Amino acid sequence: MVIPVLLFILGLILLIKGGDWFVDGAAGIAAKFHVPDLLIGATVVSVGTTLPEVMVSANSALSGHGEIAYGNAIGSIICNTALIAALTVAVKPSAVDRRALITPVSFFFAAAAFYMTISYATGDFTRTTGAILLIMFLVYTTITVREAFSQNSAKGTKAAVQKKEAEEVAGNEEPVNMGKLVFLLILGAALIAVGADLLVDNGTLIAQGLGVPESVIALTFVALGTSLPELVTAITSLIKGHGALSLGNICGANLFNLVLVSGTAILLGPFRVPAEKTVMIGGKEIIASLIIDIPLMLLVMLILTVPALIRGRLSRIQGIILLAIYFGFTLFQLFG
Repeated sequence: MVIPVLLFILGLILLIKGGDWFVDGAAGIAAKFHVPDLLIGATVVSVGTTLPEVMVSANSALSGHGEIAYGNAIGSIICNTALIAALTVAVKPSAVDRRALITPVSFFFAAAAFYMTISYATGDFTRTTGAILLIMFLVYTTITVREAFSQNSAKGTKAAVQKKEAEEVAGNEEPVNMGKLVFLLILGAALIAVGADLLVDNGTLIAQGLGVPESVIALTFVALGTSLPELVTAITSLIKGHGALSLGNICGANLFNLVLVSGTAILLGPFRVPAEKTVMIGGKEIIASLIIDIPLMLLVMLILTVPALIRGRLSRIQGIILLAIYFGFTLFQLFG
């Protein structure tokens, strides 16, 4: 059991570092070709930080472990919202741009509604389901790219000033080496792939050794591990005094988990809603995911986004409530 645990931890480290280098390389290349900052953040960086989830879920589905693919996507959404976003909100509440939330929040709940329909109606995630989710991802990305270019054009003067200021700050920094950026991109992708393999293979062994359902491991440890890039970003933003992590970024990451991560995994290896963990209600066994995991995913997103959309700011009580929910959810998954 010691070796699988060590390899599991190594897999997490490779995922984190690989994701970091991939984002650095991709963002650096995009910036060198003068791609708008908004576009870089909305596409390159967002996709890069969700690559660990994509690789883990895809590998899991291909190797016949649909429970991990399913649990990783839902677990990452719950972790991003009730732990990462909640932590930043509890420490330093901030105002939010309501207009920036409309697109990611709308797409998230639309995707969640479709996901729930499949889960409760048939419980069978087919390749058609995966294709529809990926189409939703492409539509969202297209709209986001257009909005980014539109905003960049409308704020051309401001962007020029910011660019000049950035150049002044850079000062004596050496010119960016394109070869280094490409190397970081390739190395980062390779580390993510290797890390994902280690995480899935050894996460499965640990689950089997402890007698814990694979879906539970995915909803907790794997989900937390693949969400570490977002957690590091949130903590870094607090340390640097930038306040809470952008709510729009969290919503975007959650949407990517639902449509890109799940869509890719389902398309590569269709699976059913995991029935390993059940709860007794009225003397009847019911799949835990249908009455706990999916409803909780929606609940934490509602708690985080609805007050922000109504009042235009986040409050400390939201963060505290979400952290309490995450703590309770983790205890239930491990010991319930």
